Amino acid sequence: MRARDSVTLMLTGDVMTGRGIDQVLPHPSTPGLFESHVSDARDYVRLAERVNGPIPAPVAPSYMWGAALAEIERAAPDLRIVNLETAVTTSDAAWPGKGIHYRMHPANVACLRAARIHCCVLANNHVLDWGRAGLLDTLQTLQEAGLGTAGAGTDGDAASAPCVLPLPRAGRALVFGFATQSSGVAADWAAAPGRCGVALLPDLSGATARAVAADVARRRGAGDLVIVSIHWGGNWGLEVPHAHRAFAHALIELGAADVVHGHSSHHPLCIEVHRGKLILYGCGDLINDYEGIGAHGMLRSDVGCLYFATIGAGGAALQWLHIVPLQLKRFRLCAADAQARGFLEPIFNADGCRLGPLATTRTLPGWSLRWGGAG
Repeated sequence: MRARDSVTLMLTGDVMTGRGIDQVLPHPSTPGLFESHVSDARDYVRLAERVNGPIPAPVAPSYMWGAALAEIERAAPDLRIVNLETAVTTSDAAWPGKGIHYRMHPANVACLRAARIHCCVLANNHVLDWGRAGLLDTLQTLQEAGLGTAGAGTDGDAASAPCVLPLPRAGRALVFGFATQSSGVAADWAAAPGRCGVALLPDLSGATARAVAADVARRRGAGDLVIVSIHWGGNWGLEVPHAHRAFAHALIELGAADVVHGHSSHHPLCIEVHRGKLILYGCGDLINDYEGIGAHGMLRSDVGCLYFATIGAGGAALQWLHIVPLQLKRFRLCAADAQARGFLEPIFNADGCRLGPLATTRTLPGWSLRWGGAG
Protein backbone atom coordinates (compact mmCIF):
# COMPACT_ATOMS: atom_id res chain seq x y z
CA MET A 1 0.00 0.00 0.00
CA ARG A 2 1.31 3.42 -0.93
CA ALA A 3 2.19 5.73 1.96
CA ARG A 4 0.25 8.97 1.98
CA ASP A 5 3.31 11.18 1.52
CA SER A 6 5.11 8.99 -1.06
CA VAL A 7 5.40 9.60 -4.80
CA THR A 8 4.84 7.05 -7.56
CA LEU A 9 6.67 7.50 -10.84
CA MET A 10 5.98 5.82 -14.16
CA LEU A 11 9.24 5.38 -16.06
CA THR A 12 9.71 3.83 -19.49
CA GLY A 13 12.48 3.30 -21.95
CA ASP A 14 12.35 4.36 -25.58
CA VAL A 15 9.05 5.57 -26.99
CA MET A 16 9.69 5.76 -30.72
CA THR A 17 6.59 7.13 -32.43
CA GLY A 18 8.30 7.98 -35.72
CA ARG A 19 8.84 6.22 -39.03
CA GLY A 20 6.39 3.27 -39.29
CA ILE A 21 4.36 4.28 -36.23
CA ASP A 22 3.95 7.79 -37.65
CA GLN A 23 2.73 6.32 -40.95
CA VAL A 24 -0.33 4.68 -39.33
CA LEU A 25 -1.28 7.76 -37.29
CA PRO A 26 -3.78 10.28 -38.72
CA HIS A 27 -1.15 12.71 -40.08
CA PRO A 28 1.81 10.76 -41.51
CA SER A 29 5.03 12.48 -42.50
CA THR A 30 6.52 12.23 -45.96
CA PRO A 31 7.64 8.56 -45.96
CA GLY A 32 11.03 8.94 -47.66
CA LEU A 33 14.01 7.46 -45.81
CA PHE A 34 17.76 7.40 -46.37
CA GLU A 35 18.49 3.93 -45.05
CA SER A 36 20.67 1.47 -46.93
CA HIS A 37 17.92 -1.15 -47.25
CA VAL A 38 14.64 0.75 -46.76
CA SER A 39 13.66 3.93 -48.58
CA ASP A 40 10.00 4.18 -47.54
CA ALA A 41 8.74 4.29 -43.92
CA ARG A 42 5.61 2.41 -44.98
CA ASP A 43 7.76 -0.67 -45.53
CA TYR A 44 8.03 -0.99 -41.73
CA VAL A 45 4.25 -1.13 -41.57
CA ARG A 46 4.15 -3.87 -44.19
CA LEU A 47 6.85 -5.86 -42.38
CA ALA A 48 4.88 -5.71 -39.13
CA GLU A 49 1.68 -6.75 -40.88
CA ARG A 50 3.39 -9.86 -42.29
CA VAL A 51 4.10 -11.00 -38.75
CA ASN A 52 0.89 -10.21 -36.86
CA GLY A 53 -1.74 -9.13 -39.38
CA PRO A 54 -3.25 -5.90 -40.70
CA ILE A 55 -2.89 -2.60 -38.86
CA PRO A 56 -6.13 -0.58 -39.17
CA ALA A 57 -4.60 2.71 -40.38
CA PRO A 58 -5.28 5.47 -39.70
CA VAL A 59 -5.39 4.58 -36.03
CA ALA A 60 -6.60 6.72 -33.14
CA PRO A 61 -3.90 8.66 -31.24
CA SER A 62 -4.27 6.30 -28.26
CA TYR A 63 -4.00 3.15 -30.38
CA MET A 64 -0.33 2.32 -29.81
CA TRP A 65 -0.68 2.41 -26.01
CA GLY A 66 -3.27 -0.38 -26.10
CA ALA A 67 -3.47 -2.34 -22.85
CA ALA A 68 -0.88 -0.06 -21.23
CA LEU A 69 -3.47 2.67 -20.67
CA ALA A 70 -5.55 0.55 -18.28
CA GLU A 71 -2.41 -0.49 -16.40
CA ILE A 72 -1.28 3.12 -16.06
CA GLU A 73 -4.66 4.17 -14.74
CA ARG A 74 -4.63 1.28 -12.27
CA ALA A 75 -1.20 2.28 -10.94
CA ALA A 76 -2.22 5.97 -10.83
CA PRO A 77 1.33 7.33 -10.99
CA ASP A 78 1.89 10.91 -9.89
CA LEU A 79 4.32 11.52 -12.77
CA ARG A 80 4.80 9.86 -16.15
CA ILE A 81 8.27 10.07 -17.71
CA VAL A 82 9.39 8.57 -21.03
CA ASN A 83 12.44 8.71 -23.28
CA LEU A 84 10.98 10.09 -26.52
CA GLU A 85 13.30 8.75 -29.19
CA THR A 86 12.15 10.63 -32.26
CA ALA A 87 12.10 14.12 -33.67
CA VAL A 88 8.65 15.71 -33.91
CA THR A 89 9.01 17.81 -37.02
CA THR A 90 8.21 18.45 -40.66
CA SER A 91 11.86 19.23 -41.38
CA ASP A 92 13.32 17.48 -44.42
CA ALA A 93 16.90 18.33 -43.45
CA ALA A 94 18.03 14.80 -42.60
CA TRP A 95 21.28 14.81 -40.62
CA PRO A 96 23.94 13.94 -43.22
CA GLY A 97 25.75 10.64 -42.93
CA LYS A 98 23.35 9.23 -40.33
CA GLY A 99 21.93 5.88 -41.37
CA ILE A 100 18.58 6.02 -39.59
CA HIS A 101 16.27 9.01 -39.21
CA TYR A 102 13.14 8.99 -37.03
CA ARG A 103 10.45 11.65 -37.15
CA MET A 104 6.80 12.03 -36.22
CA HIS A 105 4.57 14.69 -37.74
CA PRO A 106 3.78 17.42 -35.17
CA ALA A 107 0.06 16.94 -35.86
CA ASN A 108 0.38 13.46 -34.32
CA VAL A 109 1.54 14.74 -30.92
CA ALA A 110 -1.87 13.74 -29.53
CA CYS A 111 -0.49 10.19 -29.29
CA LEU A 112 1.71 11.37 -26.42
CA ARG A 113 -1.06 13.34 -24.76
CA ALA A 114 -3.21 10.18 -24.90
CA ALA A 115 -1.01 8.66 -22.18
CA ARG A 116 -0.89 11.95 -20.25
CA ILE A 117 2.90 12.08 -20.31
CA HIS A 118 4.41 14.72 -18.04
CA CYS A 119 8.01 14.70 -19.26
CA CYS A 120 9.69 13.60 -22.49
CA VAL A 121 13.42 13.06 -22.09
CA LEU A 122 15.09 14.14 -25.35
CA ALA A 123 18.76 13.42 -24.64
CA ASN A 124 19.13 10.59 -27.13
CA ASN A 125 20.61 9.67 -30.51
CA HIS A 126 17.54 10.42 -32.65
CA VAL A 127 16.23 13.80 -31.55
CA LEU A 128 18.46 15.62 -34.09
CA ASP A 129 17.87 13.14 -36.90
CA TRP A 130 16.27 15.96 -38.93
CA GLY A 131 18.74 18.65 -38.05
CA ARG A 132 18.71 21.51 -35.60
CA ALA A 133 15.54 22.83 -37.23
CA GLY A 134 13.95 19.49 -36.43
CA LEU A 135 14.99 19.77 -32.79
CA LEU A 136 13.59 23.29 -32.52
CA ASP A 137 10.31 22.04 -34.03
CA THR A 138 10.29 19.21 -31.50
CA LEU A 139 10.79 21.52 -28.54
CA GLN A 140 8.12 23.94 -29.72
CA THR A 141 5.58 21.22 -30.51
CA LEU A 142 5.98 19.51 -27.15
CA GLN A 143 5.82 22.80 -25.28
CA GLU A 144 2.64 23.83 -27.07
CA ALA A 145 1.14 20.42 -26.28
CA GLY A 146 1.83 20.93 -22.58
CA LEU A 147 4.53 18.27 -22.41
CA GLY A 148 7.66 18.93 -20.37
CA THR A 149 11.10 18.18 -21.77
CA ALA A 150 14.55 17.45 -20.39
CA GLY A 151 17.95 16.77 -21.90
CA ALA A 152 17.77 19.02 -24.97
CA GLY A 153 17.24 22.72 -25.48
CA THR A 154 17.83 25.86 -27.48
CA ASP A 155 21.32 26.28 -26.00
CA GLY A 156 23.63 24.68 -23.46
CA ASP A 157 21.92 26.16 -20.41
CA ALA A 158 18.45 25.14 -21.60
CA ALA A 159 19.57 21.60 -22.45
CA SER A 160 21.12 21.00 -19.03
CA ALA A 161 18.22 22.54 -17.09
CA PRO A 162 15.84 20.06 -15.48
CA CYS A 163 12.20 19.62 -16.28
CA VAL A 164 10.52 20.86 -13.10
CA LEU A 165 7.27 19.12 -12.21
CA PRO A 166 5.14 19.86 -9.14
CA LEU A 167 4.44 16.95 -6.85
CA PRO A 168 0.85 16.44 -5.71
CA ARG A 169 1.39 17.10 -2.02
CA ALA A 170 4.59 19.10 -1.61
CA GLY A 171 7.88 19.74 -3.32
CA ARG A 172 8.91 19.21 -6.91
CA ALA A 173 10.40 16.55 -9.15
CA LEU A 174 13.47 17.63 -11.09
CA VAL A 175 14.14 15.52 -14.19
CA PHE A 176 17.64 15.92 -15.63
CA GLY A 177 18.35 14.36 -19.01
CA PHE A 178 21.80 13.43 -20.33
CA ALA A 179 23.27 11.42 -23.18
CA THR A 180 26.64 9.79 -23.80
CA GLN A 181 28.48 9.21 -27.04
CA SER A 182 28.37 5.46 -26.35
CA SER A 183 24.66 5.56 -27.22
CA GLY A 184 25.38 6.92 -30.70
CA VAL A 185 25.09 10.64 -29.97
CA ALA A 186 27.57 12.57 -32.09
CA ALA A 187 29.84 15.08 -30.36
CA ASP A 188 28.50 17.92 -32.52
CA TRP A 189 24.97 17.24 -31.26
CA ALA A 190 25.97 18.76 -27.92
CA ALA A 191 24.15 21.95 -27.01
CA ALA A 192 26.38 25.00 -26.63
CA PRO A 193 26.04 28.76 -26.20
CA GLY A 194 23.90 29.95 -29.10
CA ARG A 195 23.44 26.41 -30.45
CA CYS A 196 20.58 24.01 -29.78
CA GLY A 197 21.36 20.40 -28.99
CA VAL A 198 21.40 17.75 -26.30
CA ALA A 199 22.97 17.68 -22.85
CA LEU A 200 25.95 15.47 -23.66
CA LEU A 201 28.14 14.14 -20.86
CA PRO A 202 31.86 14.36 -21.72
CA ASP A 203 32.49 11.00 -20.01
CA LEU A 204 31.38 8.96 -17.00
CA SER A 205 34.27 9.94 -14.74
CA GLY A 206 34.13 10.90 -11.10
CA ALA A 207 34.76 14.50 -12.09
CA THR A 208 31.70 14.49 -14.34
CA ALA A 209 29.58 12.96 -11.59
CA ARG A 210 30.74 15.70 -9.22
CA ALA A 211 29.88 18.37 -11.79
CA VAL A 212 26.38 16.94 -12.19
CA ALA A 213 26.01 16.78 -8.41
CA ALA A 214 27.04 20.42 -8.03
CA ASP A 215 24.46 21.50 -10.59
CA VAL A 216 21.74 19.41 -8.92
CA ALA A 217 22.61 20.87 -5.52
CA ARG A 218 22.36 24.40 -6.93
CA ARG A 219 18.87 23.79 -8.27
CA ARG A 220 17.39 21.44 -5.66
CA GLY A 221 15.10 22.69 -2.94
CA ALA A 222 13.89 21.10 0.28
CA GLY A 223 11.53 18.22 -0.40
CA ASP A 224 12.50 17.89 -4.08
CA LEU A 225 12.84 14.52 -5.80
CA VAL A 226 15.59 14.18 -8.43
CA ILE A 227 15.48 11.80 -11.40
CA VAL A 228 18.62 11.60 -13.54
CA SER A 229 17.77 10.11 -16.93
CA ILE A 230 20.70 8.89 -19.06
CA HIS A 231 20.85 7.56 -22.61
CA TRP A 232 23.93 5.37 -22.56
CA GLY A 233 25.44 2.23 -24.05
CA GLY A 234 24.66 0.15 -27.11
CA ASN A 235 21.42 -1.34 -28.35
CA TRP A 236 22.10 -5.00 -27.54
CA GLY A 237 23.71 -7.00 -24.76
CA LEU A 238 22.81 -7.84 -21.17
CA GLU A 239 26.11 -6.87 -19.55
CA VAL A 240 26.05 -3.53 -17.74
CA PRO A 241 29.40 -1.73 -18.20
CA HIS A 242 31.38 -1.09 -15.04
CA ALA A 243 31.47 2.61 -15.94
CA HIS A 244 27.68 2.78 -15.86
CA ARG A 245 27.51 1.15 -12.43
CA ALA A 246 30.23 3.39 -11.03
CA PHE A 247 28.61 6.55 -12.40
CA ALA A 248 25.13 5.62 -11.12
CA HIS A 249 26.59 4.80 -7.69
CA ALA A 250 28.47 8.09 -7.62
CA LEU A 251 25.36 10.10 -8.46
CA ILE A 252 23.53 8.49 -5.54
CA GLU A 253 26.42 8.77 -3.10
CA LEU A 254 26.89 12.45 -3.99
CA GLY A 255 23.19 13.15 -3.41
CA ALA A 256 22.61 13.96 -7.08
CA ALA A 257 19.98 11.30 -7.86
CA ASP A 258 17.08 9.65 -6.07
CA VAL A 259 16.39 7.58 -9.19
CA VAL A 260 18.74 6.79 -12.08
CA HIS A 261 16.66 6.20 -15.23
CA GLY A 262 18.80 4.51 -17.88
CA HIS A 263 17.87 3.75 -21.49
CA SER A 264 19.28 3.02 -24.96
CA SER A 265 19.29 -0.79 -25.03
CA HIS A 266 16.44 -2.22 -27.12
CA HIS A 267 15.66 -4.67 -24.31
CA PRO A 268 15.48 -4.28 -20.53
CA LEU A 269 18.58 -4.63 -18.38
CA CYS A 270 19.01 -5.52 -14.73
CA ILE A 271 17.92 -3.36 -11.84
CA GLU A 272 19.82 -2.35 -8.72
CA VAL A 273 18.97 -0.66 -5.45
CA HIS A 274 22.02 1.21 -4.15
CA ARG A 275 21.83 2.82 -0.72
CA GLY A 276 18.06 2.57 -0.96
CA LYS A 277 17.88 4.34 -4.35
CA LEU A 278 16.62 2.78 -7.57
CA ILE A 279 18.86 2.30 -10.61
CA LEU A 280 17.26 1.19 -13.87
CA TYR A 281 20.30 0.52 -16.03
CA GLY A 282 18.25 0.05 -19.18
CA CYS A 283 14.48 0.21 -19.46
CA GLY A 284 14.39 -1.22 -22.99
CA ASP A 285 12.13 -0.15 -25.82
CA LEU A 286 8.46 0.34 -25.05
CA ILE A 287 7.13 1.45 -28.46
CA ASN A 288 8.92 1.02 -31.79
CA ASP A 289 8.31 -0.13 -35.36
CA TYR A 290 10.74 -3.08 -35.27
CA GLU A 291 7.99 -5.71 -35.11
CA GLY A 292 8.76 -7.15 -38.53
CA ILE A 293 12.54 -7.17 -38.10
CA GLY A 294 12.79 -10.07 -35.66
CA ALA A 295 14.96 -10.90 -32.67
CA HIS A 296 18.66 -10.17 -32.25
CA GLY A 297 19.80 -13.64 -31.36
CA MET A 298 18.10 -14.39 -28.05
CA LEU A 299 17.40 -10.71 -27.40
CA ARG A 300 14.05 -9.12 -28.28
CA SER A 301 12.94 -5.53 -28.89
CA ASP A 302 9.20 -6.25 -29.07
CA VAL A 303 8.94 -6.76 -25.30
CA GLY A 304 8.93 -3.65 -23.13
CA CYS A 305 7.91 -2.69 -19.63
CA LEU A 306 6.21 -0.04 -17.57
CA TYR A 307 8.14 0.66 -14.36
CA PHE A 308 6.13 2.03 -11.44
CA ALA A 309 8.44 3.17 -8.64
CA THR A 310 7.11 4.42 -5.30
CA ILE A 311 9.57 6.70 -3.53
CA GLY A 312 9.40 8.09 -0.02
CA ALA A 313 8.72 11.79 0.50
CA GLY A 314 11.48 14.24 -0.36
CA GLY A 315 13.50 11.74 -2.38
CA ALA A 316 13.71 9.13 0.38
CA ALA A 317 14.40 5.46 -0.31
CA LEU A 318 12.58 3.27 -2.77
CA GLN A 319 9.55 1.69 -1.16
CA TRP A 320 8.09 -0.37 -3.97
CA LEU A 321 8.79 -1.17 -7.61
CA HIS A 322 6.28 -2.84 -9.87
CA ILE A 323 7.14 -3.86 -13.42
CA VAL A 324 4.49 -4.65 -16.02
CA PRO A 325 5.68 -6.54 -19.12
CA LEU A 326 4.06 -5.65 -22.43
CA GLN A 327 4.45 -6.81 -26.00
CA LEU A 328 4.00 -5.02 -29.33
CA LYS A 329 1.66 -6.62 -31.84
CA ARG A 330 0.37 -4.69 -34.84
CA PHE A 331 2.12 -1.61 -33.40
CA ARG A 332 -0.02 -1.85 -30.25
CA LEU A 333 0.95 -2.77 -26.69
CA CYS A 334 -0.73 -5.87 -25.31
CA ALA A 335 -0.13 -8.30 -22.45
CA ALA A 336 3.16 -10.15 -22.78
CA ASP A 337 2.76 -13.82 -23.58
CA ALA A 338 4.47 -16.64 -21.72
CA GLN A 339 7.47 -16.69 -24.05
CA ALA A 340 8.02 -12.96 -23.67
CA ARG A 341 7.76 -13.18 -19.90
CA GLY A 342 10.21 -16.06 -19.98
CA PHE A 343 12.70 -13.81 -21.76
CA LEU A 344 12.36 -11.08 -19.11
CA GLU A 345 12.27 -13.11 -15.90
CA PRO A 346 15.98 -14.04 -15.75
CA ILE A 347 16.94 -10.43 -16.47
CA PHE A 348 14.93 -9.17 -13.51
CA ASN A 349 16.16 -11.92 -11.20
CA ALA A 350 19.82 -11.25 -11.94
CA ASP A 351 22.31 -9.27 -9.88
CA GLY A 352 20.33 -9.30 -6.66
CA CYS A 353 17.15 -7.74 -8.03
CA ARG A 354 15.08 -10.14 -5.89
CA LEU A 355 11.97 -9.73 -7.97
CA GLY A 356 9.21 -12.29 -7.64
CA PRO A 357 5.80 -12.90 -9.19
CA LEU A 358 3.02 -10.71 -7.86
CA ALA A 359 0.64 -12.72 -5.73
CA THR A 360 -2.60 -10.99 -6.67
CA THR A 361 -4.50 -11.58 -9.90
CA ARG A 362 -4.07 -8.75 -12.40
CA THR A 363 -5.15 -8.09 -15.94
CA LEU A 364 -1.47 -7.68 -16.81
CA PRO A 365 0.62 -9.70 -14.33
CA GLY A 366 4.07 -8.43 -13.54
CA TRP A 367 6.87 -8.50 -11.02
CA SER A 368 7.36 -6.48 -7.88
CA LEU A 369 10.12 -5.53 -5.48
CA ARG A 370 9.56 -4.40 -1.91
CA TRP A 371 12.45 -2.49 -0.39
CA GLY A 372 13.20 -1.71 3.22
CA GLY A 373 10.09 -3.49 4.45
CA ALA A 374 7.70 -1.00 2.87
CA GLY A 375 4.34 -2.36 1.84
